[in-house]
Amino acid sequence: MTDPAKPDAHRTKRFGERTVYDSEWVRLTLVDVQTPDGRKFEHHVVHMKPVAIAALVNDDDEVLMVYRHRFATDEWGFELLGGLLEADERPDDAAAREALEESGWVPVGKPEHLARLQPLPGMVDAPMDIYLWRTFEKVGEPSDAEEAGELRWVPLAQVPRLIADQCVLGAGTLVALLQLVAMAAGTEFRPSAS
Repeated sequence: MTDPAKPDAHRTKRFGERTVYDSEWVRLTLVDVQTPDGRKFEHHVVHMKPVAIAALVNDDDEVLMVYRHRFATDEWGFELLGGLLEADERPDDAAAREALEESGWVPVGKPEHLARLQPLPGMVDAPMDIYLWRTFEKVGEPSDAEEAGELRWVPLAQVPRLIADQCVLGAGTLVALLQLVAMAAGTEFRPSAS
C-alpha cells in the first residue's frame, strides 16, 4: 500500500537483488538497500508463493478447522483450510480448492474477501488472502493426505480461548479468526473510502 502523505525520505531504497537459493517452494534473495538514515547494506528476503485461506462458517457460528501437527515448528494446533496458489490461479479459487482437498467440503458461490496480509513484511514476502464462505456442501472426504488432520467445527465463541491457550497455528488463521469473532460481535471491517 502506498501512502501519498508519506515522503520518500522515509522509504528504504532498493538498488538490486540477487538470488541465493531458489526452489519450487521458496526463494531467498539478498537485496542491496539504503535505509532512510543513509546506511547501505545487503538485506535477506525470503519470497514465498501466495497463500489462500478459506473460512467456512455455518449457521451455528461454527468455523471449520483442522487440528494438525506442523513439523517445522513441532506444534499441534488449529488452522483454517488453505494453501499455496497454483500457476495462474486466482486466490479465491485456490482457497476453494484447498477447502475441498483438505476437508471434502466445497464452498458455494462468491466468497467475502476478509483480508490480505503479509505476516512478516520486514524480511518475508508471503502474501495471504483470506476468504469467507457461509454456503458450502459436503461432497466427499479429504483428498490431500499431506495436509491430514482432524476436522472440527469450532464455535466462534471458543476462539478467544483457543488463541489464549496458544492453540492456533499461523498468522493467516489468527487474523481470520479475530476478524470472524469481531464480526460475530457486530463489528464490521470494511476498506475505508478513497
